[in-house]
Amino acid sequence: MKKLLFVINTLGTGGAEVALFELLRRIDKSQFDVSLFVLFNQGELLERLPKGVRLLNKGFDETPIHTAEGQRRLKKKVIASFFKKLTGFKLLGYLWSNYRDMRKAGSVKVDKLFWRLIADSAPRFDERFDMAIAYIEGGSTYYVKDYVKADVKKAFVHIDYSLAGYTRKLDRDCYTAFDNIYAVSDTVKESLIKTYPEVADRTEIFENLIDSDMIEQKSLEAGGFDDDFDGLRILSMGRLNAQKSFEISVDAMEEVVKKGINAKWYVLGEGDQRQMLEGRIAEKGLGDKFLLLGNKQNPFPYLRQCDLYVHASRFEGKSLAIREAMILKCPVIVTDCGGNRELIDDGVNGLICEIDPIDLSNKIVTMLSDLEKARVMGEKAREAVMEVIQNPDGIERLTGKA
Repeated sequence: MKKLLFVINTLGTGGAEVALFELLRRIDKSQFDVSLFVLFNQGELLERLPKGVRLLNKGFDETPIHTAEGQRRLKKKVIASFFKKLTGFKLLGYLWSNYRDMRKAGSVKVDKLFWRLIADSAPRFDERFDMAIAYIEGGSTYYVKDYVKADVKKAFVHIDYSLAGYTRKLDRDCYTAFDNIYAVSDTVKESLIKTYPEVADRTEIFENLIDSDMIEQKSLEAGGFDDDFDGLRILSMGRLNAQKSFEISVDAMEEVVKKGINAKWYVLGEGDQRQMLEGRIAEKGLGDKFLLLGNKQNPFPYLRQCDLYVHASRFEGKSLAIREAMILKCPVIVTDCGGNRELIDDGVNGLICEIDPIDLSNKIVTMLSDLEKARVMGEKAREAVMEVIQNPDGIERLTGKA
């Protein structure tokens, strides 16, 4: 029986984590011995780990990643990693040099800086695997490349590499060491190859696996909106961070209200920008119009019940949340970035807008002012996504080369 090891950074609520669990669920455990190692040893999704998968972590912390307490615990682990085996002191030159590069580029991404620190200080295993798969960028990729013993090593890339803040210097050219690289979309593949042209011949598209039947079933379970609002409901899902640009959505909602649309905007998700967003919402007098609901164990009833799904992010690989909304026939508005353009045909199965509150608000008004046209777009959205989420040979392509 071949031994597979998957490595991921956390088990927090996110598209990559959900997609990983679907992949793990579909692997035949009678043919493969499957193990998982979580670099940060933390996350609320542990209870959803598929049966037959061996967790290598000890004392796993199930504190939700994106809550204030979860972030506090993550920071403590980063600090501990700095002093463990003097790892931080050994990396001072690396950290300082990349920090200066980020400052020159105008955006310091602290999480990207510390992935090397976490990877270098993480526990290591004597066990050898037939295949090791780094399922996400950053720490897990560094860890698999440098510290896992395996005959074959593969890596997944889920984001627009350069826009997310990665560089070859930050990565220490790690992708050149992998036997195969799987990008979740054409945009992701193109972005990676621009930085690593020498890996083009071993990089291929691997669409995230999605269980549409499960999504439909869960959308019918109890839950969803519990207020008595009788107007139109706008929904967004995602981490409250810079990538998802929810401040743009808050500003757009201000314009929607000014235009007389009777609507509320609900957001499912947590993140480090909650406090900033709450302040912005209060400043604009939208306390009863733009609602941050936090993470929900089952978001699908909200998707089924909403009138419009908006995904206004700065960049995306290929959003799982958008595809979940499309599966449930939600009318969709997305911002004009690579992964989103691969999903939405503007004016046919959704609308595409600029990352601008005025353009976004105009598109929202357009959609909500003609609910029949919106319904037709939702129908077409489902048709389109059902064609692209099929990945019948995905598992075989991944495991067959072990």
